[in-house]
Amino acid sequence: MTLAIVTDSTASLPAELAESRAVSVVPLEVVVDARSYTEGVDVSADDLARALRAGRAVSTSRPAPERFSRLYADLADDGVEAIVSIHLSSRVSATYESAQMAAQAAPVPVLCVDTLQIGMATGYAVLSAADHRDAGASAEETAKAARDRSERATTLFYVATLEHLRKGGRIGTASALLGSALSVKPILSVQEGRVRPVEKVRTSARAIARLEELTARASEQHTDGVEVAVQHLDAAQAAEDLAGRLSESLGLSHVDVAEVGAVIGAHVGPGLLAVTVSGKLPPVR
Repeated sequence: MTLAIVTDSTASLPAELAESRAVSVVPLEVVVDARSYTEGVDVSADDLARALRAGRAVSTSRPAPERFSRLYADLADDGVEAIVSIHLSSRVSATYESAQMAAQAAPVPVLCVDTLQIGMATGYAVLSAADHRDAGASAEETAKAARDRSERATTLFYVATLEHLRKGGRIGTASALLGSALSVKPILSVQEGRVRPVEKVRTSARAIARLEELTARASEQHTDGVEVAVQHLDAAQAAEDLAGRLSESLGLSHVDVAEVGAVIGAHVGPGLLAVTVSGKLPPVR
């Protein structure tokens, strides 16, 4: 069976990697001062950071179901017999809902996967799905691999302020940290698909140190090994420094470092440092 994999731009897969793994990416939209831009096409994370620092009005928008419908139809026209569509948490975005709506009328079977994750945690799930597809797995087995990899992920992040999360309505139960707590340095995580508080500290240095400690703790839970990624927004040197320390402390030959896309960046703001610990799946047989 010819099987296609689809994801969205928040999975943080570089374009060349997505292309080499035959993964189709549907972009989300960023709206700056009422003008809409397509993530990865005509708005970058740097553009977004400048807009936020300038105090411009920034929001995001899911892809319309019609965008998924066109892609699913194009893939079917190319001979694809089934599709696995893997997306960020339905509890922070309606992207998964758009994919589901399009799947109902698609000309070939489409299995939609809600990773309940964001950023590279979704990206690693997509790459595991591609591994299984390339090894000859069925659509159901490929979708299961994405779900299993998602369940093995821990996402931790530090933001300079909770204000952007508050404005975007993505803060969930972390709203308890608002008010006077906006002056602290919060560490957050993604749990059950929502952004939730882990703890709050008084300095950026302590927040980064706690990210390292919590990353080490998360890594110890996985006997099949881990992949680790550090993402940032307008904090490249801090991200590289953090990745170097994690590589050494965890005994990893490589830690991925990347700037988040504009959509995620719109909700976290400049200064973000995020770590994803993704437990590997057993080798594909």
